[in-house]
Amino acid sequence: MSKIIFDSGISLDGYFAGDNRGPANPMGGVSGQIHAWMFNQKAFWQHLGFEGGNEDGADGKYIRETFARTGAYIMGKRMFEEGMTSWPNDLFKADVYVLTHEVRDPWVQEGSTTFHFINDGIESALSKAKLSANGKDIRIQGGANTIQQFLNAGLIDEFFIHIAPVFLGSGIRLFDGIDKDKYELKIAEVIPSALTTHLRYELIRK
Repeated sequence: MSKIIFDSGISLDGYFAGDNRGPANPMGGVSGQIHAWMFNQKAFWQHLGFEGGNEDGADGKYIRETFARTGAYIMGKRMFEEGMTSWPNDLFKADVYVLTHEVRDPWVQEGSTTFHFINDGIESALSKAKLSANGKDIRIQGGANTIQQFLNAGLIDEFFIHIAPVFLGSGIRLFDGIDKDKYELKIAEVIPSALTTHLRYELIRK
């Protein structure tokens, strides 16, 4: 049975992205600080179809597992617009549902990635993603506001966060505005690493 998950990097002071985000400045220019652990792994670059990375270590195992378990993605329009100019073709290798007010036809990429543009809310996107996922998990890709919407709707089953040892001081926080009474949180795993700390949580709806 599909789970609804997210898997995100944040700074030690809780920021998902920096200031002044936009297509010319994805994630506010802090991706290298938050995701250094991921960029260091060959598994990440192999998924993109490139050579790269300095290690094929334990962190790479989590990257491969997350991609393997995900059957469909949901993201917000802002994340899509930031990424579409730089993402390689067929990055997601699955259906991606983009929350937007814009009405447009699906964007079918060469390979197995198709972007679908959803105009009627998160429940509609989730229903369609479940059909696409074929029993695999649905990953709420981001940005932070999209993840917050799914959390506050009581729809998340599990999340995996990777806390980078860096203070950003400002930006967009992942957990701003969260309904603190929606879930009971259970720590499932705590995994130390040289460039991040991996924390997996299971969520039980109250």
